[in-house]
Parts: sequence; C-alpha cells; structure tokens
Amino acid sequence: MTHRFLPLALAAAALCAGPGGASAQAWPARPVTIVVPFPAGGTTDVLARAISTKLAAAIGQPVLVDNKPGAGATLGAALVAKANDGGHTLLMGAVHHTVATSVYKNLSYSFEKDFQPITTVAMVPNVLVVSAKAPYASVKDLVAAARAKADGLSYGSNGNGTAQHMIGTQFQVETAARLLHVPYKGSAPLTTDLLGGQVNMSFDTVTPVLPFIKEGKLKALAVTTAERSAALPNVPTLQEAGVPNVAIGTWFGLLAPNSAPKPVVARLHAEVLKIIQSPEFRKQMADIGAEPVGNKPEEMGRQIREETEKFAALVKAGKVTLE
Repeated sequence: MTHRFLPLALAAAALCAGPGGASAQAWPARPVTIVVPFPAGGTTDVLARAISTKLAAAIGQPVLVDNKPGAGATLGAALVAKANDGGHTLLMGAVHHTVATSVYKNLSYSFEKDFQPITTVAMVPNVLVVSAKAPYASVKDLVAAARAKADGLSYGSNGNGTAQHMIGTQFQVETAARLLHVPYKGSAPLTTDLLGGQVNMSFDTVTPVLPFIKEGKLKALAVTTAERSAALPNVPTLQEAGVPNVAIGTWFGLLAPNSAPKPVVARLHAEVLKIIQSPEFRKQMADIGAEPVGNKPEEMGRQIREETEKFAALVKAGKVTLE
C-alpha cells in the first residue's frame, strides 16, 4: 500500500469500527452518571457516592450520582436500560432488581438481557430493628406480640418488590406472625417513621440504621444473613433467634446498559475493582457495615440469573405479593 492511499485506508477502518468502537476510544467524552434508583441517604446512594468520587479521579471526568427513586427501584433501572450514550450512564443495581423481575408484570426492560454487569461492589446484611422505646427485647417477643395483636404489627420496606419486602414476607411465613407491609420510597423516610413509631419494625440494610443503633435510638434484634455481621457481632442471626429458612443479604453492584461498548465495560470493571480493593475503600465499607466484593462481570451475571430464578419460584408459590 502506497503512502498516498494510507489515509483513505485508515478512514475506512474507522468507519468499519462503527459508533461503538469510536465511543469506546473516546470514553469518557463527558461526565459519567450513576443512576441510584432510591432517594439520597440509603445504602445504594452511599455506595454509589463512595465509588463516584474515586472513579472520577481515575477516568478524568466527573462522575455524577442521580437519584431516581420509585416503583421498587424499577424506575431508575428503566431509565438506564434505555440509555444509548456510549457507556456514560450506569446503574447502581441491587438484589431488589432480581425480585422485581417477577413481582412487576409490566416492566419495560429485562434486567438480565438489557444490562451488562460490571461488578458487585458490596454485600450488606439486613437487620431486623425496632424503636428503642418498643417493648420487644428479642425476636421471640416480637413474634409473640405480632401473633397476639388482632391487626398485627407493621414493617416498612424500601418499596414493593425489594429485598426488605421479600424478607418480611418470608419472616411472616416462617413465624405465622401477623404483619402489615408498608412500602416506602427509600431508607431515609422509612427510618424517620420507624424512629417516630409510625411503623413497628424494618428489615433494612445495616448501613442507614447503624448510626441509630449505636446511639441507642433503635434496637437490633437479629440480622437476616446466614452469619453474623462484623458491624453487629453481638446481634444473632434470625436462624439463631429461632426463625429458620431466612438467610438473605443485599448485594449492590454497577451495571451498564447493553448499548455500552464492551471495551468501556472492561475499563469500568478494571477501574472499579482497583477502588474496591484499596485499603481506604475497604475501611470505608467496614465503617458502614458493608462487605466489599469486586467479582468478575460473568460472576455477577451468574448471581443475577440464579437469584432471579429463586425469587421467581417464591413469587409463583404465592409467598410474595404486591399490595
């Protein structure tokens, strides 16, 4: 090939690469947005902001956190699924999305097919908490009260189809307690009402309630995971407290829409993995009761598939319903 034809050949190669290839080379061409499908102040929001600052420094562009709460975290997910901006819009997803797939019948997206996993950022135990003023000193006391009261006790969640809704439903099935589900848009309004006595209990993640537990304003009766939480080592698991078959924690992770170029997703995985593995981030997670993960995209994808199937079986069995 002569030199006078080389520019034409290069131009042709660039055209053949298509918009995806061009976007991958230019990424990030502008600020990156992480959509959080809950209000500010909850665990999803806290984790997104912990990642965003460090990711911005790594990629040389601002990384913005955009809270889009509603419909059990499905509103924000729908917005990201439709994004077609070369990987500049991401989702801080969570276990809630694998539940919502079966609970919400008219979703405009498929969580398995319309997203590319980047990595699971952290696992966070859920904890059964009540107001410090409540007369319940143990799970046994709480269950007895819920059985004895004609209209039962109420529990709040981050919305229909969320992990908290799932845990509350399973708790009710296993204990035969009378429970009323009260859905909220996020942890902040839920915790406010819990402190004020508008709801009797919640099964929220450790992060938003940990400060109130330490201050003595909330009582932690049990964690919902199979093992105790490092942040609450003296708090038993639900299984230790006499409630079998409940072992659920909440994972949080980054995903990109399918429109994002593969090289961009690979770069994001590499950069976020460095952040998760850093001593600074790991300490930050320990302080809020979270356990850093940082798995491979294919491992996160397998986790999503397995959980979607598990929760679909529970929904089909009639153990999870939408109010």
